[in-house]
Amino acid sequence: MLRSVLALLLGVTACAAADFSVLEGVPIQEQGRKKPYLVFAQETTLALSGKTAVTVDGRKWSAQELVTTLWLNPAGWESRPLILINNRDLKKAIGLDPMQKLFAYRDLEANPQLRQLLSEAQSLRMKPGSPRLTGLPKEASDVGMQLAEFESLVNGSAFRFVANPRGGESPWFAVSADQVPALRDALTRNDADAFRAESLKLKTQWAAVEPALQPPAWRINLELIYQKLHPFRWAWILYLGAGLALSLSFRFSLAYKISWTLAVAGLLLQIGGFAARVLIAGRAPVTNMYESILWVAFGTVLFALVFEAIYRSRYFLLGAIPVAVVSLILADTQTIALSPAINPLTAVLRNNFWLTTHVLSITLSYAAFALALGIAHIALIQILAGKKPASPLYNYLYRTLQVGVLLLATGTILGGVWANYSWGRFWDWDPKETWALITLLGYLIVLHGRIAGYWGGFGMAVGSVISFLAVLMAWYGVNFVLGVGLHSYGFGTGGFGWALAFVAAELVFVATAFARNRTLRTSSGSKSGTKPEEPVAAR
Repeated sequence: MLRSVLALLLGVTACAAADFSVLEGVPIQEQGRKKPYLVFAQETTLALSGKTAVTVDGRKWSAQELVTTLWLNPAGWESRPLILINNRDLKKAIGLDPMQKLFAYRDLEANPQLRQLLSEAQSLRMKPGSPRLTGLPKEASDVGMQLAEFESLVNGSAFRFVANPRGGESPWFAVSADQVPALRDALTRNDADAFRAESLKLKTQWAAVEPALQPPAWRINLELIYQKLHPFRWAWILYLGAGLALSLSFRFSLAYKISWTLAVAGLLLQIGGFAARVLIAGRAPVTNMYESILWVAFGTVLFALVFEAIYRSRYFLLGAIPVAVVSLILADTQTIALSPAINPLTAVLRNNFWLTTHVLSITLSYAAFALALGIAHIALIQILAGKKPASPLYNYLYRTLQVGVLLLATGTILGGVWANYSWGRFWDWDPKETWALITLLGYLIVLHGRIAGYWGGFGMAVGSVISFLAVLMAWYGVNFVLGVGLHSYGFGTGGFGWALAFVAAELVFVATAFARNRTLRTSSGSKSGTKPEEPVAAR
C-alpha cells in the first residue's frame, strides 16, 4: 500500500523542474506527419482532456509535462481524472456523474456499459458500406479512441522518435521508457540540467539514424514559433481593438485611421499564420472547418478594407469586424469541435490545382456573404431604431453581394471540374453540391429581385440575412449535421446547438425588423399621404 502511494506521489510530482527547451523541438512522427514534440504533446493533451494544460490535485500541468510523465513515469496516473467526456447522454448511459467533466482511465476501462457501447460501435463498423456512427455509439467510440491514446502514451508506442529506414510514410520506431533510462531518471529526480543534457544527447542520436528522413530544421523551428505565437489569437485581439476605435470614429476622425491600422495589422498577422501553415503542411490552408473559419474571417476583413479604400465609408469595416472577431474567437476557443491540428491530406486531395482554387473560391464567397450579412444587420438595426438607413448603405450591400455571387458561381464550377478530374463526373447531387447550388440560387434571387424592382433595399437586406442561413447549411450543416456524401473528409461533430440558436436568433431578428419596417412605412405614409419609395435598383 505504502509503495503504491509513493509511486502515485512520485508520478504526480515529477517533472516540475524538467527543462523542455531541447525536447520540445525533437521531431516525432504521428498520423503520417513529422512534427515537434511540443506540438505532439499539446495536440495529445487536447485530445485527451480538451485543453493544452491540465490541473491535477491543484497543480497545473503543461502538455509537455503531462505527456512526458505519462511516458517516463506513468505510475498512478491511470487513477487520475484526465479523460474528457462532454456528452451528458453518454455519461448517463454508462452511469457517470453528468456534471463531471474529466474521468480516470481505470474507471472508464472497467465500465461495463461503456464496453457494451464500444462493442456495438465495432459491430456497426463491420456492416457493409461502413455506415457513419451516430448517437451513443459515436460518442462511445470517441471515448474509446481517448482510452487508446492514453494506453499508447503509457506503453510508449506513441513516441515515434526514430526514423524508419524504409522511408516514405512508413511508421517510425517507438521509444519506450526502458530505452531511455537516463532521461527517465533525470525526470524522476527533477534534475533540469540532466534532463536537458540527456534530451540533447538523444536528439543527436535519433537524428543520426536516418538523417535524410528528418524534417528540415527550419520547418520544425517555424512550427514551434507558430505554436507559441498564436497569430490568429492576436489577430482577433487587434480586430477587436479596430472595432472599438471604429466606434469612436464617428466623433473623432483620428480613430478611423487607428481602426484602419489595427485592422491591417490583424490582416498581416493572419497572412503570417496562413503562410506558416502552408510551409508546414505543404498545402493550401483551407482543408477543414477550422481553417475555413480562419479563411472566412480573413476574407471578410480583406474585402472590407478594399471597399473602404474605394468608398471611404465606415460601414464595410463596421460590418466585417464583428464577423471576423466572432469567427476567430470560435476557432481559438472551440478546439474540440474545431481542431487546429495540421493534418496531412487524404490521397485524393493532394497535389490538385483545381481543388485548391475551388475551395479558396468557395470560402472567399462565404467571406463576401458574411460581410454582406454584417452590412445588412447595420441597415436592419437602424430600422429597428426607427431610423432610415444611410442612403449609400443598400448600394454597399449590393456591391458586396455581387462579389459573393461571382466567387460562389466560380467556385461551384471549379468544384465540378475537380470532381470530373477526380471521380469522372461533373455533378452528382452530393449534399455539398446541392446546398452550394441552393445557396447560389438564393443569392441570385435576392439580386435579381432587386434589379427587377420586386423589392427595394430593405428586401435585399432581409434576403441577405436569410440567404446566409443557406451558406451556414452548405458550410457547416452538410459536414457536421448531415455527415453524408463525397465530402466525407470534411466531416466533424459538435456545435449543433449553437448553430441552431444562431438560426433562430436571425429569424427572430428578421421578423422583428420586418414588423418594425412595416410600422414605419405605415406611419410615414399616413403623414405624407403616400408610402415612401425605397431606393431604386442599384447601379
